[in-house]
Amino acid sequence: MSRPVVKFNTQDNPEFFSVLRKRVNQHFKDNNISKHANNEMRFKTAFMLSLYFIPMGLMYFQVFTGSAAILGLWAIMGFGMAGIGLSIMHDANHGAYSKSKKVNQILGFLINFLGAYHSNWIIQHNVLHHSYTNIEDHDEDINNPVMRFSPGQKRKKGYKYQVFYAPFLYAIMTLYWFISKDFERVFTYDDKKLLGTQNLTKNKALAIIAAHKIWYILLTLIIPMLIVPIPWWHMVLGFLMMHAITGISLALIFQPAHVICETNFYEIDSKNSVENNWAIHQLNTTSNFANNARIFSWFVGGLNNQVEHHLFPKICHVHYRDLSPIVKKTALEFGIPYHQHKTFWGAVYSHFSMLNQLGTGSYDLNAARKAA
Repeated sequence: MSRPVVKFNTQDNPEFFSVLRKRVNQHFKDNNISKHANNEMRFKTAFMLSLYFIPMGLMYFQVFTGSAAILGLWAIMGFGMAGIGLSIMHDANHGAYSKSKKVNQILGFLINFLGAYHSNWIIQHNVLHHSYTNIEDHDEDINNPVMRFSPGQKRKKGYKYQVFYAPFLYAIMTLYWFISKDFERVFTYDDKKLLGTQNLTKNKALAIIAAHKIWYILLTLIIPMLIVPIPWWHMVLGFLMMHAITGISLALIFQPAHVICETNFYEIDSKNSVENNWAIHQLNTTSNFANNARIFSWFVGGLNNQVEHHLFPKICHVHYRDLSPIVKKTALEFGIPYHQHKTFWGAVYSHFSMLNQLGTGSYDLNAARKAA
């Protein structure tokens, strides 16, 4: 059964995005620069790939053979995985890395080294999350059977502890992608007629995913476990640690951009409509953080400028820092909120505060909207 298409209110301040888009385009024209990757992005690509594949190579060639050193290599690979996911794969699968579709496809495939399947990620992230941000039953990023991420979800007794068990679930997030989530999503997306958007059928998707999982586990765990002369369970521990570092890193960048006390949540009405136009909806449901932290922003793929990313997902993230003042100025001119936290930890605190309020039932959606 296909999902009803959400209708945004095209009459809601339509001039805003038109003006903003012209100003952003003018920025690139005035500075004579491309919207895609530049030399900074190419250097970052080489750095993040090295952070993952060099430690793997050191294990393969047994440059280090002690358990402590090997666990250290796994930890570095965890940050490499996160860096690839945040900085390279993400841009590529949005078509933002390069003008070349082939280059974007090759770099987008790197998500398979995080244990996930690229086509499923594109459906969940590009098609559903970006189109229907924080809309109940449409944005899969807020639909979770063991956590309450939005006020539209029914609250269960166990949710009152979610602020405590959330870090553990975040730590196993990419491991869950690898073991189960991709297979589950095939059946979900087939039912909702979404696999066709990636030229896939259910059986074809299942076969491809199974093949990818096999080479992934062989390459990243089985072969190193056979050739590195340390106890096998040390290697398994390292593999799990790598995924924990990656999962927590990814969760703590994406979640504080949407599931926080300052952003809004929506449900469609009887006509499958929401109250704002698409661009204003993105500003109501998205927040920036730590915009002045240059090194932090560099490592997390500019995704602390989540507002700019949601408005212009096909622009490479290295440009978001320069676009932020343009977006903020235009939003304020039109009386539209521009959510941001000065620090990363301020955003994380807001996220866990939101989890606590949603879990205990103390969150008031109407009061939150009035405050915003």
